[in-house]
Amino acid sequence: MADPESVNGVDDANDKKQKKSSKHDSGAADLERVTDYAEEKEITSHNLCSDAANLFEAKRNKENAEKLAKERELQKVQVKKEDIELIIREIETTRSKAEQTLREHRGDLVAALEALTN
Repeated sequence: MADPESVNGVDDANDKKQKKSSKHDSGAADLERVTDYAEEKEITSHNLCSDAANLFEAKRNKENAEKLAKERELQKVQVKKEDIELIIREIETTRSKAEQTLREHRGDLVAALEALTN
């Protein structure tokens, strides 16, 4: 009759081989899933580029619209010519910079001068 230890040794070896092969099969299946995922990403990558470009364009358009709205709001502010001339003489800046700063501070000469000196 066969020695029980040798039978158990053979069974243990067969169990180890089955576990290794099942791990290998599992790993191969995982690898197949990852590969399929990567292929799908490659197919849709051109769409991502166009989507990203559209997002940047939309953001740029929004910023431009906000800038125009701010400029329109500033154009509504009444400023005195004497105040603009005073800022030009004292700070030695351009007329457009003096006028813009004065409008941003709602015509407040002191606040505009402080902003330009700081």
